[in-house]
Amino acid sequence: MYVRRDIKNKFDKISKNYNMVAVVGARQAGKTTFLKKTIQNKNSSYILFDDPDARTLFEEDIKKFEKQFISGKNISLLDEVQYCKDAGRKLKYLVDSGHKFWITSSSEIILSKEILSFLVGRVSIIKLFPFSINEFLYAKNQKEITSKILERNIWEHATYGGYPRVVLTEDIEMKKTILSDLYDTMLLKDVARTFSIEDIRSLEAFSKYLALSIGEILSYDKICNNLNMSFQTVKKYLDAMEKSYLTFRIMPFFTNKKKEIVKQPKLYFVDTGMRNIIAKDFNVKLDGKLFENYVFSEILKLGLTPKYWRTKSKAEVDFVIEKENEIIPIEVKIQANVGKIERSMHSFIENYHIKNALIITLKGNKGKTKINNCNLHYIDIKDLIDFFR
Repeated sequence: MYVRRDIKNKFDKISKNYNMVAVVGARQAGKTTFLKKTIQNKNSSYILFDDPDARTLFEEDIKKFEKQFISGKNISLLDEVQYCKDAGRKLKYLVDSGHKFWITSSSEIILSKEILSFLVGRVSIIKLFPFSINEFLYAKNQKEITSKILERNIWEHATYGGYPRVVLTEDIEMKKTILSDLYDTMLLKDVARTFSIEDIRSLEAFSKYLALSIGEILSYDKICNNLNMSFQTVKKYLDAMEKSYLTFRIMPFFTNKKKEIVKQPKLYFVDTGMRNIIAKDFNVKLDGKLFENYVFSEILKLGLTPKYWRTKSKAEVDFVIEKENEIIPIEVKIQANVGKIERSMHSFIENYHIKNALIITLKGNKGKTKINNCNLHYIDIKDLIDFFR
């Protein structure tokens, strides 16, 4: 079953204006499936760089590679090109020779200066994440949505995540098996091999530590002490996991350095199912932290980069979105009542004189109230998507 992806309209528009489009994102998020579907009925070629013959030819004789795979095709799909040596220079040669390409990468190494510096002005980059809630509902053929149906589907989506193979598998134990196998592959291939990490046990311990710390402010000293690691190792592991689309750090929102936290990031997993397989935590009910991570991942899939807000007196708002000169705070609650507002949100509204604030709730009633000329919206996750679109 093919599930239409949310990025389709954006991709179609961009691909008409660029001879090279890079689709990047986590392994098995659906990059190749999406591009193969899009490339159907076109005069095209597909090259997977896990194939050592194709990779060797690309690295050793780009003109022979061009003749073998590219010439005479209207478009070529180059899959996992980041594994090739000197990829930036060779891709520049091919696109400057008039060829049209779509390329994929499961690591942000493709965005490194060693590659991207050759492609400035020639390539547009689109990120593809695991299924969003809208894609998930489409995959489940869920046409009628009530609050109970949505809550049940959010539970499954948050618990087992949005990786296409996981979503399209009905058997619960098989979902866990696929997630476990995918995690092993990502850890060994995308993280350890790509970023030259030899101590797999310490990497596994590190990833589990993060999985048990979602939504917390990261303390590098605390991680170093608890896992007996050097600061350099912690930083290397964090960077590698983030560039492999396993985790994401968000920074604090601030305007007053004396009163607000300005440096320490918070960490979330890009996919909550991946987080749960690492933490070995598949609860029958969503807890507040997992639901917060889930909302974060849906915000990320909208192409937004959230921040968080916290004062030194510990007032805190889960997420802050800056969009089109508007500041929008977001609180995440398993259950919330319209009209009830936490002290921290009240403080943020008073300090920043904003127009809109959002309370994302799983079970609470939806509605709207007004505080200090600010519209406070009590909404579900689908309403959040509609709000920012």
